[in-house]
Amino acid sequence: MRPLLPLLCSALLAGAAPADSKERWVYLPANFQVDAEATRVIALLQRAKAAGYTHALLADSKFARLGDVLGRYFTNAARVQQSAADLGLRLIPAVFPVGYSNSALYHDPNLAEGLPVKDALFVVRGGIARHTPDPEVGLRDGSMNERKAWAFIDDNVASEAGAMHSGPTEANARLAHKLTLAPFRQYHVSIRVRTQGFRSSTAEIKVIAGDGTMLQWTNPGIKQDQDWTTHHVTFNSLSNSAVTLYFGVWGGHQGSIWWDDAAIAECGLVNVLRRPGTPLVVRTEDHRPLKEGTDFEPVRDPHLGNTPWAGEYTAWHEPPDLRVRGLADGTRLRVSFFHPHIVYDGQVCICPSEPATVNLLRDEAKRVHDLWQADTHLMSHDEWRVLGWDQACQARHLSPGKLVADNARTCTGILRQISPQGRIAVWSDMFDPTHNAVARYYLVNGSLAESWTGLDPATVIVNWNSGHAAESLRFFAKRGHRQVIAGYYDAGPASIRPWLAAAKGVDGVIGAMYTTWRQNYADLEAFARELGAGGF
Repeated sequence: MRPLLPLLCSALLAGAAPADSKERWVYLPANFQVDAEATRVIALLQRAKAAGYTHALLADSKFARLGDVLGRYFTNAARVQQSAADLGLRLIPAVFPVGYSNSALYHDPNLAEGLPVKDALFVVRGGIARHTPDPEVGLRDGSMNERKAWAFIDDNVASEAGAMHSGPTEANARLAHKLTLAPFRQYHVSIRVRTQGFRSSTAEIKVIAGDGTMLQWTNPGIKQDQDWTTHHVTFNSLSNSAVTLYFGVWGGHQGSIWWDDAAIAECGLVNVLRRPGTPLVVRTEDHRPLKEGTDFEPVRDPHLGNTPWAGEYTAWHEPPDLRVRGLADGTRLRVSFFHPHIVYDGQVCICPSEPATVNLLRDEAKRVHDLWQADTHLMSHDEWRVLGWDQACQARHLSPGKLVADNARTCTGILRQISPQGRIAVWSDMFDPTHNAVARYYLVNGSLAESWTGLDPATVIVNWNSGHAAESLRFFAKRGHRQVIAGYYDAGPASIRPWLAAAKGVDGVIGAMYTTWRQNYADLEAFARELGAGGF
């Protein structure tokens, strides 16, 4: 369905700002399946126009699955389009969720980027090959109050009724345990936690390798007030045989938190990925390969990427069985496979090297363009935190930076085919050597340097590197890019001032955007006044 008539497109172009004027964008994430959301967006467009904004950047996870939305989605989109046309505002839809990929993984959760498990031990009993930790890990339930078992405990943490407790403090409150692990294995960490009036940015479970690499990035989901609750995370040891496991709070907290019954153990086929680039290899210890469907039953994890809905992943659940045929009890198998890692509160990254991924991106771009008929699209290459580990990526013999560059070229080509005269924009961070295009970025397997070589100079950079604003703006300007400054970030209207100062004398800075992650539009007008005072 294409609700936008040609006259609407003409109206949008007629309402465009003069070429020599600055653009003012507003970031508007929404769920257009909901009537009230469309009404909210229309009201914000009206406010934005009155304040002098020229563009609205639209984001909706459903852009990646427009083939499955209900009819009213298109009705709501048409209402927003008509409002934008009447106001003379230009709409910019965001496409290509390659960093925050859950919306694309809705179609196939097996397309998640995989971390490798190599030669995990499984032992046959009664026709089932059961995962067997190899070697055992030295932290078991009930050892929480044994202070000598910990590498260190912060002074703010004390034993209380068999648990470890920290009350209100302005300092760190952590426990740390040193562990010997097997490289390239998946591990499951569990702990029971109780809180009372607990206020902090987060309570964390961290796993840190000897070189400082953080191996565990999933938020355990500890609430401000909760009775004893067991929390779970998983991680891959990668190339490490020694790590430090932390439970605790960094930077202080209010209220109280109790920790008890910590445990860690190597785990089996949790979230096993099944696609060409993530092969499952099963062999006997004397290196005889076993064939799926003949020597063992087909393997899939029924809980992969579908809880609480399609495209969402749980760090821990019971793994699927490995059911074997014709193998005697006691037979020892070595199993290699791949699994995803969940970053923070649910982010899972897609593998860019599978042809099926490119097909999904192409389908999304076509549907989004057909729906919105926009003359500018934003590529959502942003905080791509897991990349370059599975065989689909390894077989290409490209660094992570070159993988990102190649994907940027691919995505640019898709948009050029769909909208030959259209404008393309992209978030800055994954192409910025003063931001995230660096070595040792989260669980990226190598350096992201040279990612920027995949960008066409005509691509507009939406630059949000406030920490190195002057350097970043100059870097992209030198490469010939026009730039839009992504400011605000819920820090108040005046936060744009250092940005505007850094932009003075930099060629090609064509505008700025009111960017809120908290759906806070209270400062929309005040931010516009700051832009006006700064020449935008």
